[in-house]
Amino acid sequence: MNIKESKPYNALVFRVRTTLPELSNHVAHVAKNLYREAARLDLMVTGVIHWNYYGIDGQPDTKFLLEIALPIQEKEVVSSEFEWRRIAGFKCVSAVLDGPWEQLPKTYETLIRQLQAQGLHMTDECREMYINMDFETPENNITEVQVGVR
Repeated sequence: MNIKESKPYNALVFRVRTTLPELSNHVAHVAKNLYREAARLDLMVTGVIHWNYYGIDGQPDTKFLLEIALPIQEKEVVSSEFEWRRIAGFKCVSAVLDGPWEQLPKTYETLIRQLQAQGLHMTDECREMYINMDFETPENNITEVQVGVR
């Protein structure tokens, strides 16, 4: 577990209110469309896909805001399909998951247990950075998990 301050960034963003069981509705095709739109607009992509969760509490029925964000260099981009946003940095604890996304809940549980042991308090914001996405061989996935703290 690392404690750090993530940096702010510009992004092309897809936003939706959703629940944990509905997350699979947004896997792969949203990222592909973000990259396609960035190419169409001739934008400089500066990072990997981020999934930013706001108002998430781990309960399956809780509605929360999901942002799927593609970091870009440009500011105030106009897109017919997505929003441009400046994503704020935040203080978080983080860990890297090497392997299938089915292990994400265990990664979160471990991080939460560790941050509580250090006397830190969670915020309602979490992020996942998809460093490597391999849909054919999920063992090759590399995901940085970030849990907001105060």
